[in-house]
Amino acid sequence: MIPLVALVESNGSHRQLRVTPLNFPAEARDTVRDSARDALRQRLRSRRRELGAAQRAAASQAITRHIYATRWLHGARPIGLYVSVGFEVSTEALRKLAQRRRCPVFLPRISDYRRRAMLFARDREHLSLLNRYGIPEPAVAETLPARALSVVFVPLLGFDGDGARLGSGAGYYDRALAFRRHRHSWHRPLLVGLAYRCQRLDHIELGRHDVPLDAVVTEDGVEYFKATTAG
Repeated sequence: MIPLVALVESNGSHRQLRVTPLNFPAEARDTVRDSARDALRQRLRSRRRELGAAQRAAASQAITRHIYATRWLHGARPIGLYVSVGFEVSTEALRKLAQRRRCPVFLPRISDYRRRAMLFARDREHLSLLNRYGIPEPAVAETLPARALSVVFVPLLGFDGDGARLGSGAGYYDRALAFRRHRHSWHRPLLVGLAYRCQRLDHIELGRHDVPLDAVVTEDGVEYFKATTAG
């Protein structure tokens, strides 16, 4: 079978080529999309590494200030937060802010590598475990279902203006938050991506299992998507 391919090139500030097979089976389209996503992840990682340490620190501080101005950390509501590693937006100041606001913080802890499943475990400050990806995890057994969290701050490699998120590709967050794809009226927990402005893309094609963001925070401010409110 000769594939019919539609080439679409963005005219935005971050130009990219999207290849869309028109007559491929769904599995083949997924393979093409996954291959393109892997290449895009490499470019986004390089783009993020190009930021200097001072730039990353200043951006992370600005992002924390923007979150401080929202209502997300009011009312002592439990939140989900990631432990930043490498060149990710730092979450250390955000952890301290949540503690000052008396918001219980729950951090990802992988429960099953084969199934790529994770839980949210209570942050008791001392992170004594390292998972196989080198990310610190809480050792405590106290966990909370993702649906019981008020807001979950998630890492990402890329995002677009519709709230599509490009993660590392392992799928842990999409699996843990899969129930959000089936809700149409009650959107909790609020899913908020933390990113540098250079990680913004013109378009990311959502996969069948992708869970979109409700908002993203960069050094430029908070951006809400679709019908999401500032709740």
